[in-house]
This record gives sequence, C-alpha cells and structure tokens, in this order.
Amino acid sequence: MPRYEVWAPYAASRVTVRVDGADHELARCPDRDGWWSGEAPEGDYAFRLDDGPPLPDPRSPRQPHGPDGPSRAVDHAAFRWSQTGWRGRPLPGAVLYELHIGTFTARGTFEAAAERLDHLVELGVDFVELMPVCPFPGKHGWGYDGVSPWAVHEPYGGPEGLKRFVDAAHRKGLGVVLDVVHNHLGPSGNHLPSFGPYFTDRHHTPWGSAVNLDAPGSDEVRRYLIDSALAWLRDYRIDGLRLDAVHALADDRAVHFLEELSYEVDKLAVAVNRPLFLVGESDLNTPRTTAAREAGGQGLTAQWSDDFHHALHCALTGESQGYYGDFARAPLAAIAKTLQRGYFHDGTWSSFRGRRHGRPFPPGEGHRLLGYLQTHDQVGNRALGDRISTTLPAGRLACGAALVLTSPFTPMLFMGEEWAAATPWQYFTDHTDPGLAEAVRQGRRREFAEHGWAAEAVPDPQEPATVLRSVLDWTETRRTPHAELLDWYRRLLRLRHERPELSDPDLGAVRVDFDEAAGWLVVHRGPYRVAVNLGTVEAALPLGAVGREVTAAFGVAALEGTAVRLAADSVAVVAVQATRGV
Repeated sequence: MPRYEVWAPYAASRVTVRVDGADHELARCPDRDGWWSGEAPEGDYAFRLDDGPPLPDPRSPRQPHGPDGPSRAVDHAAFRWSQTGWRGRPLPGAVLYELHIGTFTARGTFEAAAERLDHLVELGVDFVELMPVCPFPGKHGWGYDGVSPWAVHEPYGGPEGLKRFVDAAHRKGLGVVLDVVHNHLGPSGNHLPSFGPYFTDRHHTPWGSAVNLDAPGSDEVRRYLIDSALAWLRDYRIDGLRLDAVHALADDRAVHFLEELSYEVDKLAVAVNRPLFLVGESDLNTPRTTAAREAGGQGLTAQWSDDFHHALHCALTGESQGYYGDFARAPLAAIAKTLQRGYFHDGTWSSFRGRRHGRPFPPGEGHRLLGYLQTHDQVGNRALGDRISTTLPAGRLACGAALVLTSPFTPMLFMGEEWAAATPWQYFTDHTDPGLAEAVRQGRRREFAEHGWAAEAVPDPQEPATVLRSVLDWTETRRTPHAELLDWYRRLLRLRHERPELSDPDLGAVRVDFDEAAGWLVVHRGPYRVAVNLGTVEAALPLGAVGREVTAAFGVAALEGTAVRLAADSVAVVAVQATRGV
C-alpha cells in the first residue's frame, strides 16, 4: 500500500489520512520532528488533524477538485517523454517569451498553447516563460494567488497537460521557464497555517504575515519550498524558474533562502546533466542577488530589473507618473546609463522611494539582467491593462523593440508584443468566495481612484468579459500594421543570434551617443550602430564611423558618410567600417 506522510507539528495527538471516505491512523515519526506517517489504500486523500475537517496535502501533487478538495497522487515515472535529445541550454545568449496559459489562446489550455509553439520557433525566441500554473480558486486568474506549490491548475490541463507542453516545446528546441511564487500563498485555499508554522509575524509583507524563512520551524518551511522548486525541474523537466518578488522573501538567517535554493538547484543540474537556472524578480538593485555564493552572493543566474524598462517606457510614451518620475526628467540619459551600467539607481536618489537606492552592477555581466519593453506587470497593473501598442505608432514601437533586442541584457518579450497586439491584458480573477471577490473588486477601484480614475472605468476583475478582452487575437498577425511589426521582430531576433556583437553582455563595451532635446540616440555595439530617432523631425544621426550598410531598418533610413538620416519614429541597425577604439 502507498505510504502517506505529512509535517503537522500543530497536531496535538492524532493525525489521520482520509482515503475515499475512510480514515486511517498515522503514527509520529520518531526521528523526524513533527512528521506523521503510515500506510493506507490508494485513492483521493486528505489529512485530518485532531479530528478536524479533511484538508488537502500541503505537498499535494494534484488537486483534481480544486484547492479545497482532496489530493491525488501522481506517478511521474508513468509519463512517456519523447526521445528529443533535448539536453537543455544555458540562459546567457537566450531570448525569453513570457506568456499566460489562460489568455495565450481562446481555449486557455496547455494543449492549445502547444499548438502555437511553431509561431515562437519562427519568431526566434529560445525559452517560453510560463506565468504561474499552481492551482487557484475558479478557472481564471493571473496565478499569483496560487496554492499547492507542487500541483498544476486543472483547467489548464493538470500535471499531464504541463508535461505534454514541456515535451512539445523541447521537441521544437524551445526551453521552458516556470514562474513560481515563494513569497506568499493565495488567500483562498491556503490551509498551511492549520498544519504548522509556515508563516510568521516576525516580518510583514504586502500580503500580510511573511512566509517563515527564519523563525522557529523554518527549517521545514524552507525545505518545503526548495523541494517544490526541485520537483518542477526534475519531474516536469522545466529548464529554469522565475522567482516572484524575491525582495519580499524576509530572511535574517546567516544563509539566505535564495543561497540555499541556488545551491540545491546547481546540485540537481549536475545530477540530471543539463543546465538549470534561477531568475529572480528583484526591486533591490543589488548585485548580490546574482553574485556567486563563494563571493557572498545568492547565486541566482539572472534577475528582472525594471530600470531599463522604466527609462525606455518614459522615452517612448512621455509618461512621468509614480515611479516613472525618476526616469522621465531625462529619459534618453536614463536609457544610456542603464545600457552602460545596468542599474539606473546604483546609489542615486530615488524620488519615488524618498531615499537613495541601489549599488553599482558588475559591468561584464549584462546577461544577468533581463531587459524588456513590456511584461505582465507593466501592462496588467495599469488601470485598463492597456498595452503601449494602443497609443504609440508602429515606428515608435519598432524603436523600442530594437533597443531591447540589441541590448547587452537577456531580452524578454511579453506575449503579443511582437505583433503590437491591440488586445489589453487586464487584471482578472475568478474567486469563488463572494466576500473575497468583492474585496478585490473594491480594492482595485480604490487603488486607481487615488490616481484620478473613476470607479466605473476600472474593469471589474470578476467580470467574465475582463478575461475575454485579455485573450490574444491571433488574426491580427495577418493584418497591417501588426504583420509589419512581427516581421521586424523576426528580423531583429535573427540579427541578434547571427551577430554576436549585438548580444555581447559586456556593459563596459557599450557606448551611447544621444541628444535629449532632439530626441535621438545611437548605441554602439562593436561594428554596429543602433540608431533611433524619437524626435518629431527627420535628423542625421552621427555614427562615429563611415556607414557601410543599413543592416535593418524600420522607417526611412539613408547613409550619409558618417551619419544616417532617419525620419521621425524610425530606427536603423547600421554596419560601419572598423574603427580603432570602437
């Protein structure tokens, strides 16, 4: 018979496992403090603590009836993986593509998303980054309110569906990155507090009590999260994990949780003989996140860094509200600084925070920073979930794409960006608890009312039309101007892969000339110049050398010796004659 185990130090005297309606006693493990174990028949199961209500397994591999229902075992060895020869690939030099399974296609399943993988192959990206897929209440949601960090959302296709998606991606030469959330769990379906000290009031986060990473009982909590991460990489053959908001992982222990996690992932990579990596979302602007453990760092491979995005967004849109204020004063200078130094805030004053922020980033490690024009956060956390493609002309979008895809960073695209999707990507939920649903609805309205939005203008997260509006319209790829933008992205990605100078991660080798008033900048990348005119009139941009050829252009471009003439909202990648010192 199968053996059932659970860590339940809060159980005073009795733990049973209920299998298909019948209870079976578990015994304390004499050599594992707080653990209970015992044999019982196979079937859907739940644990009862001191004769309380049946609760799903904290380490449940499957929740076929939703977050509150009984758990179900998964035989990972039974899945028949294709003999693809996929042995993984490291992150440096790659391009990522972030997508949300529920809105990438109208059907919103792993199977439907797999049918679109050829589009990504033709586009030229290397990794698909899936937004969180752990179970959450209802059918629709972003995934950041998930629970059961070993399980897979059933409406997407469950564990089998995720494996088939990963297998299909690997057959086509695409790696898969999974977004996981360790800093909090969703408010609905989270039964961990009944079992043990998974949370602590020693620290507080935007989501309430912090996950317990350093208080009594934290050894098992850390192991709980690390084992979950390893399961995705081992059992589902995921290639890397994106870690949500690692700055919210409050941990005062000598060995930080991220350092311990990166050590365990590196050890697993050796065991499975393929590259595995971690990418953290961090707001701290500290190189410690990606520095080697041996040097006192946390050992992550890379991190999201919003500084480049904010600078680029301000230059393209002219927006200056909120955290954009620091970048909007001189956006071209901000782009130049991030391209050459990684962080914009590297010890400088941040008006948004009201203090100094950050420290310098190592110049030779640009690949450890992700660079992007749009992300799920930067689109979905706007009041209307509006993409920049709904307000900017195609030429201006092409300028932004060129700066991202020729940058020294690891580029990432957000689904639909490559064809300037007109569909919004809004904040949507499907909470089954009426009280929680109303709290989310009103909270969203209050948040944007502070920025001048009328309550009726903010989409209702619970309204089915909100998620329907957010589904990509794939017919756009065949229409103007979407088809032209898609072709531009494909050309840029080919150039990036074919010309190593355009993906060189050495920030110290990047030179940027710009004229803030005229609205143009020229990025020097080895023998190439990425010339961008964001001004309102045609201009001749200095190349610093004789232009040999316009390698790629969007808009009107003409060489004039050591300059390139560009129309407003135009961009050109120009090859120049080799010049000493360039």
